[in-house]
Amino acid sequence: MPDNAFWIAIAAAVLVWFFMSRLGKVAPAEARRLVSGGAILLDVRSPAEFAGGHLDGALNVPVSDIQVRAGELAKKGKPIVVYCASGMRSSSAARVLKGAGVEVHDLGAMSRW
Repeated sequence: MPDNAFWIAIAAAVLVWFFMSRLGKVAPAEARRLVSGGAILLDVRSPAEFAGGHLDGALNVPVSDIQVRAGELAKKGKPIVVYCASGMRSSSAARVLKGAGVEVHDLGAMSRW
């Protein structure tokens, strides 16, 4: 049976992961405010996931297409609020979009809306 140090290390790792996954994420109320003010709501999940349900008014550009379409999105001249299922793909998409000069706000998981 593992000792207490093992369980403390596991708990610490889980806490670090939880807080790190929230770093850089826009608050849900701020995301809704941005979208109501004209920001693009961008869903970077797959087309099948999008078809299975998405946030009202969202545009679907799968994360695999973000690199190719970043310039197109940048030309719209609007801030973007990006989301996905868990926050991993939205984080990746946000990095690419920021690199293209887009003002981007990463909501993370769609469930945070």
